[in-house]
Amino acid sequence: MGMTRALRAARQELDDAGLRGSILVRDLDSGDELGVDAELEWPIASLVKVPLVVATLERVGRGELDPATPITVRPGAIATPGPIGVAKFRYPATIALDDLLYLSIAISDSSAADALFALTPPAAVSAELRRLGYDGIAVRHLMDDLTHTPAEAFEQAQAYLAHTLAIEAATAGHGHPVPQLDVGSANTGSARAFADLLQGLWRPTTITEPAAARTRELMADNVIRHRLAPDFSSDASRWSSKTGSLLNFRHEVGVVEHADGQTLAVAALTQSRVPAVLQPGAEAIMAKAARIIHNELRIRP
Repeated sequence: MGMTRALRAARQELDDAGLRGSILVRDLDSGDELGVDAELEWPIASLVKVPLVVATLERVGRGELDPATPITVRPGAIATPGPIGVAKFRYPATIALDDLLYLSIAISDSSAADALFALTPPAAVSAELRRLGYDGIAVRHLMDDLTHTPAEAFEQAQAYLAHTLAIEAATAGHGHPVPQLDVGSANTGSARAFADLLQGLWRPTTITEPAAARTRELMADNVIRHRLAPDFSSDASRWSSKTGSLLNFRHEVGVVEHADGQTLAVAALTQSRVPAVLQPGAEAIMAKAARIIHNELRIRP
């Protein structure tokens, strides 16, 4: 297709689906990359669980935490649709630290993630990222903060109103009256920042190999596979990833390992201008746009 045409086609696909987005695809060995608006900063929702897990595993490696430590997690008592895992439990549960890592990544359990944040608070996760050399991801708040948005103020039949507010109240400078959507107060990152982190997990330099290997294993176990996975999973490729969703934001970052040995990081962060809760078409177009860029990079000499 050609690089310029591929990027133009990806942008057009996103725009036609009512999406604004950043996509970056990088060959983890050659360093070649292609993307659109890869430097834009976004509220990252559950993508923050990847740096949380990395920081926790680094502490495990230093002997500061024991992966077998039993931790009692209180039920979330959340009745609204969306949260899964411990948040839906009715009674306290005792779960080993390492199993909380699995729940946080594989099923995106936010209550499990907050149990980990109790051990390594957001500021400590940010400090660990800085120590490892990753400056593009800001960790500022707990996952529980994501359950206190306008979405919880409406009945399910009126949930589109929360999405309307999310869309229409944003400022040109990416500020927002909903703090979880304001890049000055939310957990934030860019497609490039996450591609850098994925590079560090699949080709470790500062992240220790045991921490990187466990994180890769957890991301391969991700059961949320309706977004980019259909376009990147096959008998000839392995897709490992983490999704993030909040109101009109839909993200996924991951790595596709092809049978011929080529390994590419893919980071797709998007925002919809369509006030609807369920948008399967947008999910599919995200994947299509990312795949267009991936295919162009994959065939380049």
